[in-house]
Amino acid sequence: MAGYKIVWSKWARSDLIEILEFYINRNGTATYSKKLNSKIKHSLKVISKNPKIGVETDFENVRAIITGDYQIIYEILEGVILVSMIWDCRRNPNSKKLGLRINR
Repeated sequence: MAGYKIVWSKWARSDLIEILEFYINRNGTATYSKKLNSKIKHSLKVISKNPKIGVETDFENVRAIITGDYQIIYEILEGVILVSMIWDCRRNPNSKKLGLRINR
């Protein structure tokens, strides 16, 4: 089984870059960012083969899976997994940023 193709929304890609750059700046090295990026890629590989592995949300075909301190929020489309957002679970869930993205 080939699995679903992974496609990133511009917001999710921005989230990932922002998170990785934060740790590079904070730690003064890219070591942790590389490990975190590798964990996220691994989770996406698992999702591509088992898309329903994530927890269901209130939105049809939208699921979430936790990787470390982050939630990967994704939508299952025909043959495609759309990564919608990378969410820091330590962040306030009432953040305007979250509301703006989910209210399509």
